[in-house]
Amino acid sequence: MKEIIESILQKIPMPGEKKSIVETGIISEITADASQITIEIGLPQAYEKYKQALIPTIEDALKRELSFAGTISIPVTILKANHSNEPGGISQVKHCIAIASGKGGVGKSTVSANLAIALSQLGYKVGLLDADIFGPSVPKMFQVEQKQPMMKKIGDKEYIVPIEQYGVKVLSIGFFVKTSDALAWRGPMAGNVLKQFISDTDWGELDFLLLDMPPGTSDIQLTVAQTIELTGAVMVSTPQQVALIDVHKGIDFFRKDGIQVPILGIVENMAWFTPAELPQNKYFIFGKQGAEQLAQQLGIPFLGAIPIVQSICEAGDSGTPIALNEDSIVSIAFKSIAQLVVDAVELE
Repeated sequence: MKEIIESILQKIPMPGEKKSIVETGIISEITADASQITIEIGLPQAYEKYKQALIPTIEDALKRELSFAGTISIPVTILKANHSNEPGGISQVKHCIAIASGKGGVGKSTVSANLAIALSQLGYKVGLLDADIFGPSVPKMFQVEQKQPMMKKIGDKEYIVPIEQYGVKVLSIGFFVKTSDALAWRGPMAGNVLKQFISDTDWGELDFLLLDMPPGTSDIQLTVAQTIELTGAVMVSTPQQVALIDVHKGIDFFRKDGIQVPILGIVENMAWFTPAELPQNKYFIFGKQGAEQLAQQLGIPFLGAIPIVQSICEAGDSGTPIALNEDSIVSIAFKSIAQLVVDAVELE
């Protein structure tokens, strides 16, 4: 009986795939007798959107092919990539958060680095994955350009050990290529490397793993969204309209069917310019409160504003992010943003 049922299921294609539901490996167990058939399904997070369609399709196929009049039970378990039983990888990571934008040059890596440090200062265990394969900047910002990750064997598998700096575990393609080398890779190759950084790294126990995303809404973003369960996304934008148009697209990407990642909020970077000699003055050279207004328009939280201050640039270039200076106004702002992210995650 079990073999007959499996042959019927073999004819049912997996939505979005060229394989059957049997070939994709989502069937965990099949039990059957004269009165009941039970088919247990383990559905990966990326396929959760197909759950409602799969169950009646399987039921109809079994009733039609077997003329079965008994009870058909199809319990479905959604397999969260973050919580596998495999050692290493992100199995012990509580929250994965994408730091994203629709546009380059808005200071996303600066926000990622300082937010990671601010979360660490709040007492959380934090990791930072530089997901910008073609433009990695995390090694320089953390002053670890010359370091190279070690390997660690867990069971029968080798895992990358991330570099730890300023209380944050960091990993980047920048550790494995020369600073001057351009990676002439197609999207799938970059995506495979990123998957390896996610699953083949011993991240250990973390409260937060931040992913410093590249700009845009293409292969890398899809790879991340379909490989792991993201707790949410933090969007970064400058106040100017050109940047806001693109960040709006970035928000729409995370809200699409099959992705559906909660937007934890928007950070407005380069909100105003304050010269060091006139710390009370604000010059809104890129527009005023554009990201805050967009947040209100879209009904998502506004997490805070970061000014243009010379010390932010100098701190990043020297590999000592401004958040390390806990007495600075900017550091206090990042800690406030970090606390709002923690609050948003707890509400999810």
